[in-house]
Amino acid sequence: MSDSTGDGLNEAWGERLTDRSRGIARRDALRLLAVAAAGTLLPRLAGAGSASTAVASRRIERVGLRLHTVRAALRADIPGTLAAVADAGVHEVEFSEYLNKPAPWWRALLREHGLTAPAAHAVMPATDAGWAPLFAHARTMQHNWIVVPGTATRARNVAERWKRLAARLNQAAKLGARAGINVAYHNGEIDFSGLGSTSGYEILMAETDPSLVDFELDIFSAMRAGQDPLVMLDRWRGRFTSCHLRDMGPAPARRAMDVGAGTIDFASILEKGRPAGLRHWFIDTADAADPIASVRASALAMTGL
Repeated sequence: MSDSTGDGLNEAWGERLTDRSRGIARRDALRLLAVAAAGTLLPRLAGAGSASTAVASRRIERVGLRLHTVRAALRADIPGTLAAVADAGVHEVEFSEYLNKPAPWWRALLREHGLTAPAAHAVMPATDAGWAPLFAHARTMQHNWIVVPGTATRARNVAERWKRLAARLNQAAKLGARAGINVAYHNGEIDFSGLGSTSGYEILMAETDPSLVDFELDIFSAMRAGQDPLVMLDRWRGRFTSCHLRDMGPAPARRAMDVGAGTIDFASILEKGRPAGLRHWFIDTADAADPIASVRASALAMTGL
């Protein structure tokens, strides 16, 4: 989802409500009980001797999904699609649109399937005055993050545009903090295009406040742009709180694939990412021919990392 902001940037927004305030352990215990009551515990924890040992043994305890991956199915059948997503092994989702359904309706449906929604991508307002209703809706949806996605639809080869974007992210994060919402930025491939000795992404990292603005790492897009996620996690340790996962086929095409089907070493990224601050892992195989099958295969691969 994207927009044209007043300074000619095509952006979107996103946020984080701190996990510490949510009581993670209690919430997960309740989720497992709800799943068991619904009769779906065994498929969700395949091969497990018990719920506690299965969760403890996983390296990714909560598999995430960017709902944009299943957008066509959602537009046709929201309840059926969320049921299929949960059955595929997903525990939390990231929104991109709400399909004209109110927040209480969504919350009830998510709760029915043992899902949480810690993050959302949404359109950045034209002015900072527009943040208040967006943050209010995020609070009602019980999101933790509002994420501003990068875009390739506008040429961004002017350093000053990136500096203006950084300033807007800083201001949005200040306003979000007052509302109990945190703001993050999601990279696109174009973010790493050269601007002399720097890039737009480096400008954002240098000019956004580390105590306020988080980053969501799109691993596939970064690697397509020639970046090494392991180097990024080291260089900007503590800046990344979530990531998008899709795998990459061999060169030269390097096409998008289900997680686990390609060449990306997700195990090493996970090993470095966890202590560096990554805590949410969203499947993002948006162009798969069979999105639900792709989600199922990717979720299975993620639980095996």
